[in-house]
This record gives sequence, structure tokens and C-alpha cells, in this order.
Amino acid sequence: MCELMTIAAAIAFTVGFFAAKRRNAPSGALFTTMMMFWGAALMWAVDCVANAMDGEGLLDLSGKDAKLGAIVVAAGVAVFAVLFAIERCRYCRRAQSLTT
Repeated sequence: MCELMTIAAAIAFTVGFFAAKRRNAPSGALFTTMMMFWGAALMWAVDCVANAMDGEGLLDLSGKDAKLGAIVVAAGVAVFAVLFAIERCRYCRRAQSLTT
């Protein structure tokens, strides 16, 4: 389940990044978080394949795995929030220094 949740978050941040890029306002916070989620999705994919090679199911749909996926997505969103806040502060300071 954590694999599916991580892939969904990666897709959502990818869509957000390319939408911002199309509006000519690319965001470093979106890009960093997008790459972080894709890296986590790759890691979970390797874990799923290793589990399948050991004879277990390809995807773990248990409640514990869903909690792990929710924690991973929440941590990624928290990282995005911090990066976005830093990015906005830098933008505001730069705009303020240009006007004075």
C-alpha cells in the first residue's frame, strides 16, 4: 500500500511541477519534493520485487503498510511545506530589496 500511496503522491507533485512550469513559475520546492517521492517509489518498487522473490505477495495491502504509506506521504508534504516557505521568504526579501 505504501508503494501505491507514494506513486500517487509522486504523480500529484509531478503534475503540479509541470503545471507551474507551464505558467512560467517553476518551483524548486515542487521539483525537490517530486524527485523525493519518485526516489521513494523506486525504493518501494525494489522492496516489492525482493518480497516477491522471497515468495511473498507483490503488494502488501495491510493496515500497517497503509499507515507507513501515510507517514511517508505526510513527511513528504511537510518537507514541501518547509521548502515552499523558505522559497517564498527568499522571494519576498528579493522583491522587497528591489522596491527600496
